[in-house]
Amino acid sequence: MADQTIYENVNDIYFDGYYKEIWRAFIPSELTAKESDFMAQYFNLTSESRVLDLMCGYGRHALALSKKGIHVTAVDNLSDYIIEIKKNAEQEQLPLTAIRADIIRYEPEGQYDLAICMGNSFNFFEAYHAQNIITMVAAHLKPGGHFLINTWTLAEIVIKYFKDRYWSEINGIKFLTESKFLFHPTRMETESIMIAQDGKTETKTGVDYIYSLSEMEVMLKNAGLTLEATYTVPGKKHFSLGDARAYLIARK
Repeated sequence: MADQTIYENVNDIYFDGYYKEIWRAFIPSELTAKESDFMAQYFNLTSESRVLDLMCGYGRHALALSKKGIHVTAVDNLSDYIIEIKKNAEQEQLPLTAIRADIIRYEPEGQYDLAICMGNSFNFFEAYHAQNIITMVAAHLKPGGHFLINTWTLAEIVIKYFKDRYWSEINGIKFLTESKFLFHPTRMETESIMIAQDGKTETKTGVDYIYSLSEMEVMLKNAGLTLEATYTVPGKKHFSLGDARAYLIARK
């Protein structure tokens, strides 16, 4: 098992500073719109539905869904994101509740029609905590409710796309990463260096735990959930070996 003092929840320390805005720039708004439209249609969400958005980040799905009149509870570890979401929700009078909480220890109130964990954030958690999160979600889903997980570090994906070095420039910030593929547990550990235009730098170390699709299915099953479908294009194309991302849909 990884050292819990370092990797208990990488989201606590990785998404502040420069990377908070780099992450926002990584995801095209068109993708968020398509994913949110898919959720509303596939899960038959209405103004009576309740959605739990875990590791919600800056609230791209929570805001998009609440703008459709759907009640959303958005939860994240980073206070800056939660403050931003609350401000946006209040300004637009959206049916959205934003909560800052440690996801590992978070216990929701009530029952939900849909829980989501998007943007590869589920893979921040090693197996023990990942199983506990799924079990927590299952306990708070209504009968027939769903859990949607978006990931791009399934073993079936990483086998093809793993890079030990990567660099780009985003919003004037140079972003350089060096990754190691490690075992026991299977994971990628990544050191990222961000260099701003004024020469200031930030260095962050993160981890993505790698699970096979079969391992994910076992964790879901252990919590009383059934893997209903796995897509690479939500609702249109089922996942196959080597696809760049996966959307797992589990049903209670």
